[in-house]
Parts: sequence; structure tokens; C-alpha cells
Amino acid sequence: MSTFRVTTRQIKAARALLDWSQSELASASGLSVPTIKRIESKAGDVGGREGTVARIVSALEAAGAEFIPENGGGVGVRLREGRKPETIALENLNASNDE
Repeated sequence: MSTFRVTTRQIKAARALLDWSQSELASASGLSVPTIKRIESKAGDVGGREGTVARIVSALEAAGAEFIPENGGGVGVRLREGRKPETIALENLNASNDE
């Protein structure tokens, strides 16, 4: 699991790359949909209990997301090598896949 703080945007981007809804992330992490919505509603570093954030990140990483820490080029997220990369049109990178 990632040892640095992830941002809300990274969580949303990971969901988009995996083509997951908030409900699918909730199911994979063992959390409730309202918890996922609450966490994703705030900008910046993901807040909440450390264990809750760890469950979200672990679920996304288990599905193939790889979180990229700040390294001079900015934070990010990508699909792990070996996963088929998904192409997501820029206009689809919004809240449209949120429930």
C-alpha cells in the first residue's frame, strides 16, 4: 500500500481508470457509499480515519491502480503495468460516474 498521503483527485482518477462507481469502490473496500461520497466531497489530501483511507487505497491498488507520489512532476495515478490501459475522454473525467 502507498505510504504517502493520497488526494481526493487521485481517488477519483483511480476510480475513473478502473471504471468503478462509488458503489463499486465501497463494496471493494468494505465501506459504505455515504463514506466514499463524504471522503470524495472534500478537496486536497484524503481525510478521515487512517484505517478507512487505507482500505480505499488498498482496494484500488488491488484492482490495479498505482498511486504516484510528488516527485517534482506532481502527484498522479496510473494503471499498474500488465493491466490493459483504459482511454477516458477528457469530457468524461467529471462526476458523471458518481452515484
